[in-house]
Amino acid sequence: MANAVTGVTTGFKKEMDIVGVGYRAELKGKMVSFALGYSHPVEFHIPEGIQVTVEKQTHLTVTGADRGKVGQVCANIRGLRPPDPYKQKGIRITGERLKKKAGKAGAATKTGA
Repeated sequence: MANAVTGVTTGFKKEMDIVGVGYRAELKGKMVSFALGYSHPVEFHIPEGIQVTVEKQTHLTVTGADRGKVGQVCANIRGLRPPDPYKQKGIRITGERLKKKAGKAGAATKTGA
């Protein structure tokens, strides 16, 4: 019940970052167009009751009155290009910490004989 009251009075907000060379987002009416390194732009439809603003082409803000819906939209956007543990590229929630993994060369030197 408290989430419903908070949603109506102040609303919920989540911020996302797009990390990667050439990765960007652009707002086109009720659609967000993403350039995520694929051969084509990825179009994402914004559901009713959710507002998305794009700042600096690499920073998104998702706002709305329903906490669950805001979180689900963020999860759907993140699913378009999940953060890569090797190159640290992709779409992530602002402040999200990723564990950097060593590649094949790093794994060979760790086990060294």
